[in-house]
Amino acid sequence: MPEIEYKDKKIEVDEDGFIQDPDLWNNDLAEFLARMEGIENMTEDHWKVVNFLRNYYLEFGIAPMIRKLCKETGFTLKYIYELFPSGPAKGACKIAGLPKPTGCV
Repeated sequence: MPEIEYKDKKIEVDEDGFIQDPDLWNNDLAEFLARMEGIENMTEDHWKVVNFLRNYYLEFGIAPMIRKLCKETGFTLKYIYELFPSGPAKGACKIAGLPKPTGCV
């Protein structure tokens, strides 16, 4: 399985770069993953999306549907793509430390 190096640790990821153990996630790792996605500065809006995704996943064990994400954050899908150019599933969920979503996010 592929790995990334983060603070002298090796973290297992899948072929798309999603961490395999969500319990390893923390804010510093999120910022590191964001830079890997081309996001140099995590703004308050980035964190709003990431924290919603993370909390939803911890409560329900799955990533939310995109409609739910937009409704709860108050952001349009277009704006979420501006924040996360690779999209809510590939970019935002990866940064939030979620497993690769199987449905629609």
